[in-house]
Amino acid sequence: MKRSEAEFRVDWEPIGKRVRIPDGETLLAAAQAAGVELVALCGGAGLCGSCRVRRMEGELSPLTPAEEAALTPEEIEAGYRLACQARPLSDVKIDVPPESLTTPQRLQVEGQEAEVPLDPMVEPVDLEIVPPDLHDLRADDLRVEAALAEEGVSPVSISPPVLASISDDLRTHRWSVRLAHRQGEVVAVLPTGTPLLGLAVDIGTTKLAAYLVDLGTGRTLAKTGAMNPQIAYGEDVIARIGYANDHPDGRQVLQSRLVATLNQMVADLCAEAGAEPEQIVEAVVVGNTVMHHLFAGLPVRQLGTAPYVPAVARPLNLRARDLGLRLAPGAYVYLPPNVAGYVGADHVSMLLACDVHKTRKTTIALDIGTNTEVTLAYNGRLISSSCASGPAFEGAHLKDGMRAAPGAIERVWIVGEKVHIQTIGNAPPVGICGSGILDAVAQMVEAGVLDRRGQIRPGHPRVRAGDRNRAFVLAPASISGHGRDVVVTRKDVNEIQLAKGAIRAGIEVLLAEAGIPAEAVEEVIVAGAFGTYLDIESAVRVGMFPPLPLDRFRQVGNAAGAGARQMLVSAARRREAEEIARRVEYVELTVHPAFRRCFVDALSF
Repeated sequence: MKRSEAEFRVDWEPIGKRVRIPDGETLLAAAQAAGVELVALCGGAGLCGSCRVRRMEGELSPLTPAEEAALTPEEIEAGYRLACQARPLSDVKIDVPPESLTTPQRLQVEGQEAEVPLDPMVEPVDLEIVPPDLHDLRADDLRVEAALAEEGVSPVSISPPVLASISDDLRTHRWSVRLAHRQGEVVAVLPTGTPLLGLAVDIGTTKLAAYLVDLGTGRTLAKTGAMNPQIAYGEDVIARIGYANDHPDGRQVLQSRLVATLNQMVADLCAEAGAEPEQIVEAVVVGNTVMHHLFAGLPVRQLGTAPYVPAVARPLNLRARDLGLRLAPGAYVYLPPNVAGYVGADHVSMLLACDVHKTRKTTIALDIGTNTEVTLAYNGRLISSSCASGPAFEGAHLKDGMRAAPGAIERVWIVGEKVHIQTIGNAPPVGICGSGILDAVAQMVEAGVLDRRGQIRPGHPRVRAGDRNRAFVLAPASISGHGRDVVVTRKDVNEIQLAKGAIRAGIEVLLAEAGIPAEAVEEVIVAGAFGTYLDIESAVRVGMFPPLPLDRFRQVGNAAGAGARQMLVSAARRREAEEIARRVEYVELTVHPAFRRCFVDALSF
């Protein structure tokens, strides 16, 4: 029933969340307000068709041309709409299909562990402080400073947030306390013997990984992953830069949503470890340059236009409280240096974790994602570039693409006329994720279904003639989880050609800069969530990587997160990270004379 006032209630099912929005707002805005994490690959421009929802009850605005282009007649008949286009005209109930949600999804938090000498920035100092009396009327801060001086710790200051509660803390703990001491500053007051903890975070464009670490032992106590909530405002960094620029409070919204998720992750980590957030006295946060800037509250407009320069490249030490993170009162957050607009602190952290800066081998190190960073280590040089590989490896921009969630096809084998698939969670197939599309394309090339230009050849029984082009059926409707075929189209193949072409061209340009052939590469390190699950043989088969022996490839998981943990427990590793950033020679591919030729050559199979 239509309401007279200028707001409507949106009921999100099967999630069970409800929100009221003003008349004229889209369903996507309602989802963002309710915390319903809809996929919005194009940032709400109506171009990608990823925010499909189904009207169950109520009245919505008429179909837009964008919806008529994105939805099939059958979907329109069934009540499907694009959340970024549809506006409620009454109270409505909306069904969200699983493939339109960003969660639950596989989150990559594993990564190689390396032993490093413990040298944390924050150290514990246990004190027994004489309480005041009528003969000793010194202020509490002077009493603490004097006790520290007796232990040989001076000079010292007390963090202003710590001063706000120091009197209560000293009396609550009966003057027996453990101070967290960071380079002459007291950042927390805790009961004697309380372990000091650290937080390491890798802020990915798509996924977040967080680790709770004991600073006294270096041991990781708990780890967790989550989707980056900023996805609701744009799938890639360009869309988020656009959101930040186009909305007066855009930067603040993106930062606050991210920090709210991080605070929940902190609470979950502490609950798992039996700890309190107040024990976290130091944090290290890494991310690409855009994620770094949005987290730190820095401007990003200049990152969206040529020549794409960061606002800040040097390392930062920011107060956690100023960022909104709920940790110890005076805790600091260390952000390692960025290299360039699209080579950020996360890549520096990955190079650190893998000791690429120390290797004597000719090594290529890649962190594959929407934006892929590549570094070539050769003869003491570190040469880096950034490839706009696009979101195809996240399942985006594919007809049946989805993220790595249950039901996503992640492995494909074609044997003669038979197609064998494996899905995440062994659930009925509902789409295909990044590792699956790479496998599928590699297998289609191997089986002769694709020619070298990426055209789908007729002849195979799984090749289906479409209205505009052919498609290859990976899972027929009879076995799928939604009653429709799961297919690979010519456009899907083109997306993979563009992505793998960009990565291969980036590699070839760096090799050209060093003046060496691909055969000279002794090791290829593949990092990141997608890099963990991709099949190396498939990547070589489609030409994404040079045709090197498979034993030269090493998959290392979330190496950026591993590097962040190392910097958390070792000041020396922080200095190494800063040295890496200074050593890196950045190559801008878009102006390199060899890039266009390398890219065109790399498009074919």
